[in-house]
Amino acid sequence: MTDANAGPEDGRVLGDIGTNVVYEDDVVRVWRLKLAPGEESPVHRHKLDHLLIQVSGDRIAVFPEPDSEGPFREMLEADVVPGAVVHVHRGGVERARNVGTQPYLEMIVELKDPRESSSRV
Repeated sequence: MTDANAGPEDGRVLGDIGTNVVYEDDVVRVWRLKLAPGEESPVHRHKLDHLLIQVSGDRIAVFPEPDSEGPFREMLEADVVPGAVVHVHRGGVERARNVGTQPYLEMIVELKDPRESSSRV
């Protein structure tokens, strides 16, 4: 499911926000993100508000791109808190890196725009 949308001016191709989609309906799309220690996700754009649910791991970092419009504008590194849920607004262009020593697992629940869902009925 590679996001074929290029970045605004640099022609880059953005990747998926997670490792794989595990569920999707008219209201949500649920991704699993798995990163081995030292592994990094591709640069990706969050087009929808979403919930991040940390499942396992010990340290994770996010590296925003200069054109990111999300809440994270500077590199952020944090401890993983299994079970933590964070609501994140759309617009982020970033990559994640497992900076810990344990495998990282996170679920990402994209919240689809209800106006788009109702127009499909």
